[in-house]
Amino acid sequence: MSFVREEVAVDGKTVVLETGKWARQAGGSIVIRIDGTLLLVTATGSSDTRDLPFLPLTCEYKERAYAAGHIPGGFFKREGRPTEQEILAARLMDRPSRPLFPEGWRYDTQIIAQVLSFDGVNPAEVLAITGASAALHISDLVYNGPIAGVRVGYVDGKFVAFPTYPQIEDSAINMIVAASRDAITMVEGEMNEVSESLIIDALMFAHESVQPLIDAQEKLRAAVGKPKRPFDSPQPDEALYRAVRELALDKTKAALAVREKHARYDALAAVVTEVVDKLCAEGAPYHERDGEVKEACSRLKREVARAATLDGVRIDGRKHDEIRPITCEVGVLPAVHGSAVFTRGETQAMAAITLGTISDEQRLDTLRDRDERKRFMLHYNFPPFCTGEVKPLRGTSRREIGHGHLAERSVQRVLPAYEDFPYTIRVVSEVLESNGSSSMATVCGASLALMDGGVPIKAPIAGIAMGLMKEGDRYAVLSDILGDEDHIGDMDFKVTGTADGITALQMDIKVSGLTRDILQQALDQARAGRMHILGEMNKVIAAPRDELSPNAPRIVSIKVKPDKIRDIIGPGGKTIRGIVEQTGAQIDIEDDGTVNIASANERGLQQAIDLIRGLTVEPELGKVYAGVVKRIAEFGAFVEIMPGTDGLVHISELAEERTRKVTDVCEEGDEMVVKVINIDRDGKIRLSRRQALDVAPEDVNRFVG
Repeated sequence: MSFVREEVAVDGKTVVLETGKWARQAGGSIVIRIDGTLLLVTATGSSDTRDLPFLPLTCEYKERAYAAGHIPGGFFKREGRPTEQEILAARLMDRPSRPLFPEGWRYDTQIIAQVLSFDGVNPAEVLAITGASAALHISDLVYNGPIAGVRVGYVDGKFVAFPTYPQIEDSAINMIVAASRDAITMVEGEMNEVSESLIIDALMFAHESVQPLIDAQEKLRAAVGKPKRPFDSPQPDEALYRAVRELALDKTKAALAVREKHARYDALAAVVTEVVDKLCAEGAPYHERDGEVKEACSRLKREVARAATLDGVRIDGRKHDEIRPITCEVGVLPAVHGSAVFTRGETQAMAAITLGTISDEQRLDTLRDRDERKRFMLHYNFPPFCTGEVKPLRGTSRREIGHGHLAERSVQRVLPAYEDFPYTIRVVSEVLESNGSSSMATVCGASLALMDGGVPIKAPIAGIAMGLMKEGDRYAVLSDILGDEDHIGDMDFKVTGTADGITALQMDIKVSGLTRDILQQALDQARAGRMHILGEMNKVIAAPRDELSPNAPRIVSIKVKPDKIRDIIGPGGKTIRGIVEQTGAQIDIEDDGTVNIASANERGLQQAIDLIRGLTVEPELGKVYAGVVKRIAEFGAFVEIMPGTDGLVHISELAEERTRKVTDVCEEGDEMVVKVINIDRDGKIRLSRRQALDVAPEDVNRFVG
């Protein structure tokens, strides 16, 4: 294969695609880069097909530590199982690619993207989308592409394609979009409560921005593309389908009219069993063709459900824009820091929050930051019982990670700044029932639980999943979709936000021809649904509670001068250990002098605060302190007014009358109330007992004794 290189300009950024030099035994191999960020993306298919009922596609995204010039952390010092970031990036490759393989494709297909160079400025994961498409496009694998991906930012009132990390930090939008020549196929992003119209403009900008990348892939295909392997999608037996339709049409309509999920599934299963028994029995026309008959029954179910929906009757009888009944509960778990159950129809999520200290934050070893810290985590669990199934419990699935990430980035936008609320926050969502939109129920449950726990979020937040069914010029935009509507529909569009705007969205589209008007209707309908859901949530709790849960630790942040940190820690950590043992409080110190003191015991918390202030406070001119006489000299007494800080009370300042001997007034170990009357350039402190004799007890500062 000859070496080919294509360079394209996208909004001032140069994207380079190369092939023919590396990984030439792969089915297709692409090197894609922006500046110093470079990925190798390969696509390979097996030579034989497998007898499977699904598309055997695997997408992998791997970050190599050497790409950023460092050695992996941990004991083994090599990359291991995929990180959450790698799994999320792999999903970005998978979601727009999977629908573009032909029906019946059963070759094992693997797409691998490896980050080989990372400049710390340009994000890598978005390049994997275009790299995957290009590798497939030049390979012998049959694929209805190409597509391309772009990240869109909105900085200083302008859209930016492929924004750098500094630009992303200043951006009101952080959105990754995949698109073909004619249509947007996937969206994933987060926003700062932006309007629906701005999202539409961002999507149109993204679609326009990817066109040069699609052109470049076509040029690569023309130059070095391999002949596509022969493949014809298996064609259904239309005579068999007609037989199934004639036998089962009315019964399928009746079964789909059953409103409750499992009762409906049972009714549909009974129809399938009856049809198979009649058409596949020995001597029947389709004997030993059970699989084809069952597939025809699924096709009939899809046809009937879509037709009914387009005619205005959804599977569960709702109108297109109608939301299922909602119930909310808060404070359901008595021992946790905040909890809620959000139920919408047959979907139910229980959310629980835990408030911790800085020592509870998650530390990540990423390409960009070897010690990245997360102080907010949202974890989504989807146990098999929530759908009435029996499955082995294994590790967290990719789906759970993806859904949790969507909910996490949604809620992240309404959390208070760490400086104002110095807690590490973990939300766990347990999906108890699922019939569509469990990730959006998670967002609603998280919002309720955070407010129940007294976390001062900026505003309540809710989420809704939208759907679309489109046949020719006819279409229906559906609010709050069921699982079945997601399966047979043409779009899954999840939108989260507050009353003021959108905070996150995720969209997967299976059809082309999605116009601006349809997108606008979907977003407007989503907003109406979101406002309805927020209204139902607000009936239970509309704002954060005034006080934190009594189960949560209290954290007080105080600022000290950085050079005072050593006084708190003490030699070998002796001082801070003593404070912890004495008070039971947890103490975390940051390099900038921020000291976070946490305890569930109010008395221990205040005691720790007083001790730390005593160690770090500096005397102020004119202030009065209660001190202890540490040493007596002929000319006066040295009084310790703070731990490690003392000053001289000259004999003339001991009393109103003339003092002949210091010991006439005090002895070592006596408590003495004194006023600071001078602090010289060298830090030496002059004190006066005489000027503090008439000071009221409440005006005396006490740090020792």
